[in-house]
Amino acid sequence: MAFTFQVNDEVKFKHDEALLAKSQGFKPTLKHHVVTPTALVALDRQPKLLGGYGVKKVAEVSDLVNQPLKRDGRIILDFGEHCVGKFSINATATGSPMDAPLFCRIRFAEMPVELSYNSADYDGWLSKSWIQEETLHLDQLPATIDLPRRYSFRYVEITVLDTSPKWQVVFDQPQVITQSSVDARQVTVPKLADPMLKRIYQVGLKTLEDCMQEVFEDGPKRDRRLWIGDLRLQALADYATFGNTDIIKRCLYLFGAMPAEDGRVVANVFTQPKDVPDDTFLFDYSLFFISILSDYENYDADDQLLTDLYPVAKKQMDVALAKVDDQGQLQLSDDYPVFVDWSNDFDKTTAGQAVMIYALRQFIQLAHQAQDDQVDRYQAALDQLLNFAQAQLFDSDQGLFVSGPKREVNIASQAWMVLAQVMDDATNKAIMQKTVAQLFPVTGIATPYMYHHITEALFEAGLTDDAIALMKHYWGGMITLGADTYWEAYDPNQQDYSPYGSPLLNSYCHAWSCTPVYLIQKYLIKGGLKNAKRESDAQ
Repeated sequence: MAFTFQVNDEVKFKHDEALLAKSQGFKPTLKHHVVTPTALVALDRQPKLLGGYGVKKVAEVSDLVNQPLKRDGRIILDFGEHCVGKFSINATATGSPMDAPLFCRIRFAEMPVELSYNSADYDGWLSKSWIQEETLHLDQLPATIDLPRRYSFRYVEITVLDTSPKWQVVFDQPQVITQSSVDARQVTVPKLADPMLKRIYQVGLKTLEDCMQEVFEDGPKRDRRLWIGDLRLQALADYATFGNTDIIKRCLYLFGAMPAEDGRVVANVFTQPKDVPDDTFLFDYSLFFISILSDYENYDADDQLLTDLYPVAKKQMDVALAKVDDQGQLQLSDDYPVFVDWSNDFDKTTAGQAVMIYALRQFIQLAHQAQDDQVDRYQAALDQLLNFAQAQLFDSDQGLFVSGPKREVNIASQAWMVLAQVMDDATNKAIMQKTVAQLFPVTGIATPYMYHHITEALFEAGLTDDAIALMKHYWGGMITLGADTYWEAYDPNQQDYSPYGSPLLNSYCHAWSCTPVYLIQKYLIKGGLKNAKRESDAQ
């Protein structure tokens, strides 16, 4: 796996204040709930769970007041579910008069395995400031420890680093005030006969809920940013569940309001303490601005949204088409790379061409809707891209797409070319059958992002049983390892995989992993998404 930071600090950005104001107008009001722990637990070696660690119950939460702690005393609170919010707990001194401050450390963990690591040992390439822990001195007790930061966790470990030989500390009334722009308790889980599919749906719904904050965050633990690749998948999942269209419009307006001076939409934006575009650009992510706008218009036609943002979408397509040669081949450059997946271990040329075709099909629909008089020009460009893909990138002898100068055959190429509908239905089915036969089990891919596209390509090709099997193997695999929410990274062949060198920095609740709710709703539930908006309005 590989990832490279982009530093483009010479790039200048536009700021459309009118679009930014519209984005602010769609900012959601956060919903809050008070959640209290379900038990006091201890780390427990459980080989079948992630990293070989689970927890075992050691006491009721009500017993907390009967457990005075001195130096090196420790408790672990289990909140019973994944939470995103602000934590508080009361602390009281007991024994002789308090002759020294309370010195304690509080650690937050989404998965038990995180508590098995010492943060002092972390030496990865991502900033250790993301590690969820605090050390505190309290000069006077009783006091309420009311931490100002927001955390993403299920487990809270409190360690007393010191009191004094004369007194001890008692903790009581722990709670978290959670926050999200939606409430999963208001969504009806579809009736699914298969218990694993039902659980896969429930965990996806919880993942989506905890990532839906004032924008669609990529992960509430880290990075807490709005990434356009995550946004596209989150929006699809939202249509299938919460139907919260305002937050999608907010995110679209944010991206549309702050492009680079050359018109390119950035890969991600920051929204705290103010709206700031990051200086990272990815070719396919910019094109996905078109996809998100198109998906929105298909779900809930909004003339004003289209009027405001169609020029931004058109600019993305024009920038992209400038990278297509006279033969219809996409020519990518290092300063505007295609993402497709974290891994740089496979050639992404053909997958990039497929994403271009996928987005151009959607753009042409938008162009018709916007009554753009240049539709014919874009249709001609699509025909050229398709002809090159069919004639030069499809190896008829193998029955698969090839990529790059070495004519590499990889899963990403097949999945994206099927999603882009480059070939007819019968050929698409044959491509994915060969993919399953020759390229499965999946290797070298550790992101739910890419697994989503492989799974959807199987569904689109009519290979429903294979798609379900892959969902159960991948997302079900995380559940078997103890997941309450789906992870940023997971490699079934290397279950302790971390792109950052330590699980302490892994995000175990991540936006691009929530899509089983969309896949199940679209491909396995009668009626799919077709009438979702109309039914919601009728209610």
